[in-house]
Parts: sequence; C-alpha cells; structure tokens
Amino acid sequence: MNPNTPLPACHLRIASSARQRVLSTAQLKAHGVSPAQVAEQCRTGGPWQQALPGVFVLHPGPLSGHERLRSALLYAGRPPATGRRTVPAQAPGADPGYGEAMITGLAALSLYGFAAAPPAVATDRIDVLVPRGRRLRSARYVRLVRCSDLPRPEQLDGLPVAPVARALADAVAGLGDAHAVRRLLTEAVRGGHCEPAVLVGELNRAKVLDRPQVVNAVDSLLAEGRALAEERLYDMVRTHGLPEPLWNVDLRLPGGPHLGAVDAYWPEEAVAVELDTRAPRHSRIDDDHRRREHEAEWSAYAARREHLERLGVTVVHLTPGKLRDAREQQATVVRTALMAAADREPVAYVMILPR
Repeated sequence: MNPNTPLPACHLRIASSARQRVLSTAQLKAHGVSPAQVAEQCRTGGPWQQALPGVFVLHPGPLSGHERLRSALLYAGRPPATGRRTVPAQAPGADPGYGEAMITGLAALSLYGFAAAPPAVATDRIDVLVPRGRRLRSARYVRLVRCSDLPRPEQLDGLPVAPVARALADAVAGLGDAHAVRRLLTEAVRGGHCEPAVLVGELNRAKVLDRPQVVNAVDSLLAEGRALAEERLYDMVRTHGLPEPLWNVDLRLPGGPHLGAVDAYWPEEAVAVELDTRAPRHSRIDDDHRRREHEAEWSAYAARREHLERLGVTVVHLTPGKLRDAREQQATVVRTALMAAADREPVAYVMILPR
C-alpha cells in the first residue's frame, strides 16, 4: 500500500459513518484492517490519526467533541491485554466497545447541558469512570477515575454517562476555584438535575466535603434546596386544591415539651407535613461513626413522629424528590390523610406557635 492506494470499499464505508470515524485497534481488525494498514493511514500527512493508544480517528483534522468523548471511552473500555477478544464488526445496536467505562466530571455535565461546564471540545481533560481493578493508565486528555461500585450510567447522545450527582462529585474533586464549584452545585439544584441531599451524599462519599471551596458552597446549596422544596410544597397545595394550612409552625404541649417543627399543619384535621431535606454533613471521622450519627438522627426523627401520632397528629413525610417527580401523587396522600381525620380519635390539645 502506498499513499495513493485507496482502502477497500468496506473501509471507505467505515470512514463515511460519523459514529464510526473513531475506532479501536480491535474494531479495525474486525473490519479487516491490519496493523500495517493502520500505520500507513496514520503516517505524517496521512488521512487518519491516532488519538489515544489503541484508538484511531479516521480523518486528519481536529476532533469534534463527540469524537473526543468516544475515543476516551474506547480507550478506557478496551478489555485487558490478557483477555482480548475479537470485536465483531459494528452493527446497529452492537456493543460499542466501551465496556463498563462511562463519562464523568465536567465532560458529563456538559452532556447534561450545564451552562457552567465547558463544552466537551473545549475541555483539556475528559474524566472516565472505570472499575477500580483496571490497570490502565490515564493518557493525554483522558483521566481515569477508579470506582469500586460503579453507578448505572445514563445514555446521552449515544454515550454512557455517570449520573449527575456522581459527575458533579468527580468534577468538584478536580476544581480548586470556589466560584466554579458554587456555580456547578447551584445549577444542579436550580436546574432540577438532582436533589441536594443526594448530591451532598455523593460529595461525602468522594471525601471532598471538608475542602474549603466546597464547605460554603454546600451550606448555600442546602439552604437553596430547602427553599425550592418549600416552593414545591406551596405549589402542590394550591395547584391541587388542598385546604390552606398553617405554614412553618412549632407544635408544643401546654406547659410541656416542644414536639417539633412542621412545614405545614391543618389544625382541624391534626395533619402535619414534614419535608425531609436532611443530608449527610461532612466529618473527618470514620464511616462507622458517620453511620451511627445517621442512625441516631433517624431514631430521633422516628421518636418525634411516633410521639405526635400518639397524640393524634397524623404526620405525612414528603421528600423534595417526590414533590418534584410525583407532585399529584403526593397531593393525593395529603388529601387522603385530611379526609381520614373524621374517623380518628380526637387529638390532644396542641399549642401551635409560629416558627
């Protein structure tokens, strides 16, 4: 083969397909392209280029954002050398060769449409989540992020992408700019991409919650998440025709102990709504201690709820996620509790104080 020798027709069809302009060595071999032919096509000034070890782009110009992402996945997802298998020629719906690899970090957030994340073509680095046991090294613009418990990926633009919370945690782990961190976390909540509690939990698992650029951003994030959840609760009550409750009140026994704060209370029906916006807080101590703290917090919540219900108060527990994704269903739950009030024993006298 010389520079003027065209490849066989099947190879030209490969190059004309946008999805298959980026192929691994194994995929090219499955199409009948030998290593010598690949080397010839990738010569200086040739029609192809080697983007990453074992990954080739079938044109000489700059890579598009999608090609950079696909090349990163092919590099990270290729099987270990000891377990190489013949990759069949790609057909619609066939395994694209990514293995368990998935895009994470800023590149993933760009695919989710985050305005605060740079476009994939503009990112200096593409983070790819891989199993912890992979012995592959990071290369050029690809940084491997190892994980012992891989999440289930989303499919965006034909590519496997880590869930938003995980992608955010991986992005934040590589950022030192407090303003950039705040913008990403704020957009995640305001844009409805994920709930604060889920996000803080992922940041906690990534062990970045005690970083200075994260601490203040998380405090603001939780406050904003709480405000958004309350707005959804107001909207649920008014949109679905529920009676107007007393908002944000404290319940107390006359001359007795404080029973707790509730987000909404219908005194005639003795029905209370509590929003669960709790999130793991940062700690330098071990996971066992954090688990005990979480269990103690949950036990205190359960005891307070049981106390209220013994007094005849029905407590409806709502989460921000349910208010976002199943608002009508949650309105039905509250309405059912209000309608059932007539069948219950009279409630003990409870003082209601503004919070």
